[in-house]
Amino acid sequence: MPKDSTVLPSGMGFSPRKPFNGFVNDDKSDGSDSEQAVEFVGGNVHRVTSKEDWDQKLSEAKRDGKIVIANFSATWCGPCRMLAPFYCELSEKHPSLMFLLIDVDELTDFSTSRDIKATPTFFFLKDGQQIDKLVGANKPELQKKLTAVLDSVGNHGK
Repeated sequence: MPKDSTVLPSGMGFSPRKPFNGFVNDDKSDGSDSEQAVEFVGGNVHRVTSKEDWDQKLSEAKRDGKIVIANFSATWCGPCRMLAPFYCELSEKHPSLMFLLIDVDELTDFSTSRDIKATPTFFFLKDGQQIDKLVGANKPELQKKLTAVLDSVGNHGK
């Protein structure tokens, strides 16, 4: 398992957490009541909230000829939080791709059906079919796989 991922509990899936609103609030280490927001959804990242929403986004991507990058993440996952701003930045740089965010706690059964064992896990999909996968919050590897996908379709989204 990569060092830059969070291993999920085994068994029935994920432990329920607060609903995912696109932000994570943490108390600062100095003990003050100040909060630091980590943005998970921004740029051109679309939050998936149901299986129907997932199906609709994949249909849109297929219709528009877009590759999908699906980020299976969790608000409590440190590596996910570290990578979230970079993922949003990538979505702005590459409008020819569709960037999705799936909260594993919000869509537990769906995430389990995709065999998510650690967060973050990224799926690269073309016409609804997986063409690549990355487990862990590895920025250089995510960028490398993204570039490879763009090269394979001859489109750098610019």
